[in-house]
Amino acid sequence: MTSARVIVLGSGGAGLAAALRARAAGLCVTVLEARPVIGGTTAMSGAGIWVPGNHLAAAAGIADSPEDAAAYLAAAAPPGWAETEAPRWRAMAEAAPRMLRFLGEATALRFALSDDSDPYPELPGGKGRGRMVSTLPLPKLRAPGLQPPHVPHVFTYQETRALDPWHRPAGAVAARLPQLAWRVATGRRAQGTALVSGLAAAFLAQGGEIRTGCRARDLVLGADGIEGVTAETPGGTVTLPARHVVIATGGFERDAPRRAAHFAGPLDLIASAPGNLGDGQRMAEAAGAAMARMDQANIAPALPARLGGQPLPVGTFHHREPGAFLVDRHGRRFVNEYIFNLGEVLAERGADGTARHLPAWLILDQRTLAQSPVFRWFLTRHGRGFRRSAESLGALAAQIGLDPRTLAATAEGFNAAARAGADPEFGRHLDPFTGRADGVRRLAPVAHGPFHALPFNLTFLGTKGGPMTDAGGRVLCPDGRPLRGLFAAGLAMANPVGTRAAGSGTTLGPNLAWGFLCGESIAAHETETER
Repeated sequence: MTSARVIVLGSGGAGLAAALRARAAGLCVTVLEARPVIGGTTAMSGAGIWVPGNHLAAAAGIADSPEDAAAYLAAAAPPGWAETEAPRWRAMAEAAPRMLRFLGEATALRFALSDDSDPYPELPGGKGRGRMVSTLPLPKLRAPGLQPPHVPHVFTYQETRALDPWHRPAGAVAARLPQLAWRVATGRRAQGTALVSGLAAAFLAQGGEIRTGCRARDLVLGADGIEGVTAETPGGTVTLPARHVVIATGGFERDAPRRAAHFAGPLDLIASAPGNLGDGQRMAEAAGAAMARMDQANIAPALPARLGGQPLPVGTFHHREPGAFLVDRHGRRFVNEYIFNLGEVLAERGADGTARHLPAWLILDQRTLAQSPVFRWFLTRHGRGFRRSAESLGALAAQIGLDPRTLAATAEGFNAAARAGADPEFGRHLDPFTGRADGVRRLAPVAHGPFHALPFNLTFLGTKGGPMTDAGGRVLCPDGRPLRGLFAAGLAMANPVGTRAAGSGTTLGPNLAWGFLCGESIAAHETETER
């Protein structure tokens, strides 16, 4: 193989954005992907992308700026984060619109605005619209193979929001039948399938190389920094020389010992792509990188499922069914089930370091299941042993180890709130973004047996800790010096948007922006070196 000047580890959104940006600058770039398919969790996702200050919003007359975005990120972040993250927020906010414009010019990808609001529009710099975009349908990449989603991406992200195929599959299909038929006939897909297809196709067309089944194991270090990567391939272990390495291997949630060291409470499911094994974090730590944000993660609900014959949970929003409520280990409600950052509440610890609320359970009744066909399908087909059921709430409480009287009292209080149309304790009847009444029905009585309980503990879509980087994506040593030639992006880095997300798409949007920044930094370094 020709020596690669740039090696990118991982083929998700962050890795492909880095690879494409570096290749567009004329550099020799190889992407190493441990799995036999590319795209990772990005390819499985809905591809909602948070891009503040983007050109599509500007064309629609929506005012935004990097200054507004950085102010919003600062206002939405946990206390104390601004001390270390302010430069990275500003760099990300400035890079995001450049990234989107670059992708529109360098690939066949086309993007459209969605109607999503920032979840905290009242905060400084918050916006009610304009920061969320997603991909339009694109021919699906055939080679190399893509990580498949649980449900084929025939609907766009915008159509999914408008038509709600999870609850009304037949109606959603009927509303877009000609478009869906055309997409199926021509092999076009949307969402994460389109995003990865567009990125990878452009990278390959420009002469980039993607090696699947090639798992990086060690970074090769010299006296002056990175010199290459050692990887396992089907033909044996190889050492690939490189001037620059970008770690974009995703989270470490499938590394059980590392995960247990940083998160407390019972684990339910891991819904990220199977390749999120923590290789990037392990290699960076071994190279002497400063590790940070290791207790941060994308924690969101999922249901048991299978994909390609193997267990792989599917991310859902089943906790927002009107006829369902959450209880903690004492059988009491503890949160507004509709809040945006529910994962942050689930991850809370008490003064002794143990999980504050867990184990938790989602309680629902048979009518709720009957009104949610896709949700019911996954539970019926894959949820054996996951769902507990009983004819009465008392019998259900006994099954899951709760006091029957406490659970009955909690259900009575929730049902009273549902009948009144107001939830005085947690405000669930209000718009979770604006805090105002909007007429949307978010509560329904849980009163039609049999009754069901689903565990609702830690479910990971991706951890967000890893090597600390500077504003250009360069990995830093504990003393603040860059580790020459080493970069990190996406969920493999110490992510500046942690468990407390600032909006829908603030995983994928920043991941793409950081990958782009890494590629841009590498290109700038090479240009300066050649002068």
